[in-house]
Amino acid sequence: MDQPASRKIIHIDMDAFYASVEQRDNSALRNKPIAVGGSSQRGVVAAASYEARKFGVRSAMASTVAIRKCPDLIFVKPRFDVYKYVSNEIRTIFAEYTPLIEPLSLDEAYLDVTDNLKNIASATQIAEEIRAKIHEKTQLTASAGVSYNKFLAKLASDFRKPNGLYVIKPSQGLAFVETLTVGQFHGIGRVTAAKLNQLGIFTGLDLRQQSEAFLKKHFGKVGSYYYTIARAIDERPVMPDRLRKSIGSENTFDHDLSTEAELLAGLQPELDSVWRLCERMQVVGRTVTLKVKFADFEQITRSRTTFGPISQKSFLDRIGTDLLTALFPVPKGVRLLGVSLSNLEASDESSGQQLVLPF
Repeated sequence: MDQPASRKIIHIDMDAFYASVEQRDNSALRNKPIAVGGSSQRGVVAAASYEARKFGVRSAMASTVAIRKCPDLIFVKPRFDVYKYVSNEIRTIFAEYTPLIEPLSLDEAYLDVTDNLKNIASATQIAEEIRAKIHEKTQLTASAGVSYNKFLAKLASDFRKPNGLYVIKPSQGLAFVETLTVGQFHGIGRVTAAKLNQLGIFTGLDLRQQSEAFLKKHFGKVGSYYYTIARAIDERPVMPDRLRKSIGSENTFDHDLSTEAELLAGLQPELDSVWRLCERMQVVGRTVTLKVKFADFEQITRSRTTFGPISQKSFLDRIGTDLLTALFPVPKGVRLLGVSLSNLEASDESSGQQLVLPF
């Protein structure tokens, strides 16, 4: 397989974004281990400062585990309105260089600067300028990866974190990939990495030695993706209008719920939240998914897809409630309930505008 005409892709990833914003805005938190999230028995770490990461504290870790790893850990409540504001400041900087910006979340994005607004030939120079401007405007640091496709650019941005820049040239891509463990590949999680290991595939070189037919046999359609990235090939374009796949809301309760009344009352705020998001983003969807996590952390989901879009809140409420009541009586206490809506499309009120991810 041949790599298509070389592009210039930058992946920008803010360093410990939420935690860094908190340390910036509160000097008492600087150079201290902090976690953004809830400190309660059922709290979860949303982000950890680098001082906390030295103790093994990570995002999505239960707060009780984080405290055991770092007894001096300081918990800070998240301020998502502030993070969104700062994120928009950063995107304004990106837009000085290219309209081809694909946000992945509030703190990271791809940029295609092959043909950029400043006619700068070097993508590395653009990445350096962007990092400098981000620091000047926000007093925060960003890491950047520069390469000829998205897969390599994202790998590169992790290579010099924090506050670093790494470049993978077209002549270096294949050699770079073959030395990685499969667990380091973006898009390959722990379960898939374990399955690959069971098949005797441990590194990028091992993966490249497999046929596409072999990988599709064991991993389905995604096997073709593994086949190409093992060869340092990724033809995915930077998509500034990437459609959001779903919207959702969930809540971990202070105590386990078990009665029908408690569970229905616990579900309603999540249904309300999802509908508010629909109205704000001017979208409708066709698939409602209920997520239930029990006291012992067992998790189940139940979904229902409608023939047409769900255009009224009462319809969403009814489907969500039906999915939950079908589980009654629940076999054990419930610690978390969540609702998501997928198969999204623009609502009539959006005047045909396409849904884009907020940055």
